[in-house]
Amino acid sequence: MCEFCTKHGEGKKWYEIMEHYSKELLNDPDRMAYMKRFIPSIRNNARNNLSKLEWVKRRMPIAHRFIRKMVTANAKKYHFGQVVPLEDAENIVEMVDSITRIPCICRSVLTGNNNARYCLLLGIDPIGICDDWPELKANLEVLTPSEAKLVLREFDNQGLIHSIWTFKTPFIGAICNCDGNCLAYRFQVGDLVDIMFKSEYKAQVDLELCVGCRNCMKLCQFNAIAYSIADAKCYINTEKCYGCGVCRASCKTRAIQLFDMCDT
Repeated sequence: MCEFCTKHGEGKKWYEIMEHYSKELLNDPDRMAYMKRFIPSIRNNARNNLSKLEWVKRRMPIAHRFIRKMVTANAKKYHFGQVVPLEDAENIVEMVDSITRIPCICRSVLTGNNNARYCLLLGIDPIGICDDWPELKANLEVLTPSEAKLVLREFDNQGLIHSIWTFKTPFIGAICNCDGNCLAYRFQVGDLVDIMFKSEYKAQVDLELCVGCRNCMKLCQFNAIAYSIADAKCYINTEKCYGCGVCRASCKTRAIQLFDMCDT
């Protein structure tokens, strides 16, 4: 189990605890103040911070290790994520009071696309929190749990990674659906800062069912799948695997399964 499961999970996966989506946590004045600062901070600083960390990693590796440790520790207190497979994301949207589909701040910063609606706010009314982002208010979409599940399945088929995010841990306020244009993905996969846990699962290939089509390799955003020419099969590197499960969507023989690491 991850660190948050041990600390906040009451013996279960931490994101299965209803309290972590509660109005009581959301209405904490310090948390509300943090969320109002969050969007302006990302819009104004994230791209520069990404570039600076990439430079420090290349030029000053010892300093980078220290900075990485400090930034990660701070992120765990305020805004930290965890990859979740589709099934768990679908369970989460059944647990919350409201779901609002909003444009992705990461893609707005990195690509200039202000209407890339890949993020689902959980229990949060975005009106009033994001006054400096007028495009947000023009592109809000309130979803039912059933509608949210359809959206999540569509994202899954596109190979997008589902992840949950805190706003002052342990309150969980969003499900993001990430690709290479996600800031958190860039920080994590670029080995710049640890900003999200791997999921509580690992993927595994049933070699008897695998036909070596390599479709799963095209969807894997963590470069965790390799192809063996010797036996014409695909293999998953469990050290690199984040357990997102999106590789399953492309496997026509259903050769890939997720295994719950909490049960092993």
